[in-house]
Amino acid sequence: MVFKNFRLIVISRILILAATIFLFFFTLNQKYTITTFLVGLVVVLEIYSLIRYVDRTNRDLTSFLESIRFSEFTRSFQVAGMGSSFDELNRAFNAVIKDFKAVRSQREEHYQYLQSIVQNVDISIITYQRDGTVELINKAARNLFQITSLKNIHSLKKISPELVDTLLDLKPGINRLVKIKEDDDILQLAISGTEFRIHDKVMMLTTIKDIQNVLEEQETEAWQKLIRVLTHEIMNSITPIASLSSTLDIMLKGVEGKDGEKSLNEETVEEIQKALQTINKRSTGLLHFVNTYRNLTRIPKPNFKVVKVNDMCKNIRMLMEEELKNNQIELSSEIIPEDLDLYADEELIEQVLINLIKNSIHALEGKSDAKIRVRAFVNKRGRVSIQVMDNGPGILPDVLDKIFIPFFTTKPRGSGIGLSLSKQILRLHGGTISASSEPDKETVFTLTF
Repeated sequence: MVFKNFRLIVISRILILAATIFLFFFTLNQKYTITTFLVGLVVVLEIYSLIRYVDRTNRDLTSFLESIRFSEFTRSFQVAGMGSSFDELNRAFNAVIKDFKAVRSQREEHYQYLQSIVQNVDISIITYQRDGTVELINKAARNLFQITSLKNIHSLKKISPELVDTLLDLKPGINRLVKIKEDDDILQLAISGTEFRIHDKVMMLTTIKDIQNVLEEQETEAWQKLIRVLTHEIMNSITPIASLSSTLDIMLKGVEGKDGEKSLNEETVEEIQKALQTINKRSTGLLHFVNTYRNLTRIPKPNFKVVKVNDMCKNIRMLMEEELKNNQIELSSEIIPEDLDLYADEELIEQVLINLIKNSIHALEGKSDAKIRVRAFVNKRGRVSIQVMDNGPGILPDVLDKIFIPFFTTKPRGSGIGLSLSKQILRLHGGTISASSEPDKETVFTLTF
């Protein structure tokens, strides 16, 4: 008969063991050597079997603890039928494993949830140790720096040594700005970080955001507010002056004495008239000046549609053909791919490109091998870019930072609003315009959409 109850089995084995021991001593007294040896061997095996059976609880407990230690929650414990105390132990073992499994599953869900947030948030995030070893980099950061992976912060030196120094020296809670100028793009990076410890490693969690568009928008808004104030005040002052001076000029022409002669000295009247004419002329000129700069705050809302860049370039070539021919300037274009599309207001972008080409024509004045090149392509960040390049004298570095400021110009008869208008038009398209120049070699204006 096979006993399934632990207590009954243990008692049965002890009784059998006692009987076997009794038999052992009995045969020993009878001097049955071989029988005594065999019975002794049976006694040893029964003792070993009893100990192993009793240790089963310890083995189950060890297995249970190992399951927790190694997070192996696929095991289950089956000790049913061995008595009520073992039934309780069985339920306790499996209940604990079930709870640990639930906790682990919940933690895994939270981890995946946080990973999803970190990877899909539009702010670049990099976590790294103080020696530069990168622990985590999200998709936004990889897209920002155009890399597929990053093992160490020092690998970013090819992009910007200043960026690497900033990241490695970044203090918790301190915000830093880093400007990165690439061939066809400008990045204004706002960097901030926080420090934390995992086990024995000190980590930096850094957030990086490109604020170039924000800075440009704030700068443009500031200029627009200034222009509104200036135009309001100037208009209020100039309008009555212009009106009054014109009226006085008419009145003086009609002043006559009793004998049909002018009541004032003719020479005096002539001088007054000349003065009033001068006032009127200058007032009218100032009104024209104000109306010109008022255009900076009156750009029409873009009418977006899909534009074929190749067709747009052909239209511009036709418009500029005569002027280019008169100035003996060669204009070439390169569209990659040829069917490149752009979602924009065609008239406004044509206005920007014509302005840039006109600037190039002025810069190339008197040059024998004058060339202007228009190039359109998709940059490495997947954005459409259009470049206008010329081989003119270039722009000096101290001037290059000022060319997009309203009213700033290096031309004797320039208004200083062309590039500023271009910048605002690009901002309305959600894009940017930047310039780079190598004196006496090449100047490049890049429109990025």
